[in-house]
Amino acid sequence: MTINLETTKYITKHTCTSEYGDLKKVIVCSPTHMSISEVINETQKHYVNDNIDETIALKQHRNFVNAMLANGIEVYSLPPSEQYPEQVFTRDIGFTLGETIFVSHMGSTIRSGEENVLKSWLDERNSSYKPLSGNSVEGGDVIIDRDTVYVGISGRTSPEGLNHIKKALQDHQVVPIPIEKSYLHLDCVFNVISPTEALIFSPALRKAEIDLLSQRYELIEVSKEEQFTMGTNVLSIGNKKIFSLPCNTNVNKHLRKRGYEVIEVDISEIIKSGGSFRCCTLPLLRK
Repeated sequence: MTINLETTKYITKHTCTSEYGDLKKVIVCSPTHMSISEVINETQKHYVNDNIDETIALKQHRNFVNAMLANGIEVYSLPPSEQYPEQVFTRDIGFTLGETIFVSHMGSTIRSGEENVLKSWLDERNSSYKPLSGNSVEGGDVIIDRDTVYVGISGRTSPEGLNHIKKALQDHQVVPIPIEKSYLHLDCVFNVISPTEALIFSPALRKAEIDLLSQRYELIEVSKEEQFTMGTNVLSIGNKKIFSLPCNTNVNKHLRKRGYEVIEVDISEIIKSGGSFRCCTLPLLRK
């Protein structure tokens, strides 16, 4: 079961240096109050009339959490608030790099305030953090690969926010990746899954950045149909294990051909709001 945050007083260590290291500790938030209240991307636009069935979303989220627990991951939960209908996407409110938890400055009014919930939660556990306040930065635009940090320049992370990250990460190479703003975050169109491999939906990126990324990674192209169902937004938990949606059959086939164990969990109700496994997790510790 999910660790009870009321009785878990301290998180003794947090460190992350990649998106694919052995995942040990992660923060989630139950989709108790999840809804589409303000259309922010094409996925939400498609589902806005149906909106979110909270009962189904809650069941699917529990299944995802249970699957992480079964794989030896400690799962911590933020308290859900009726004020924040997209709070399930905990990756956007922060990211862990090295031994520092960075807390985002949210780039939209609908999510403004979520960062304060995370700060309060960390304060209660005497866990230090660095706020990226002042200019919009969201964790969905931040992808870490050892000494390199890719930052999506999107509708949620501004050029000014990029400069803020550069100042905070002077010992890292910070690489800006502008994306077509309708795709919301970088992790909706690009995701590093190993030191040599990455998933990409290239129509959302410029040729210059695609060429740059192709020099470092074998790029696994995701189709338009599977980008719509968040095919890039997988969650690597280390040891070549990856969470992915059952509906993304082509992505899963390519991953299995490359030797990955694909853990298929259905969170199709949650992705109606434009995020999937990576969006739903804020790693605290990867080994």
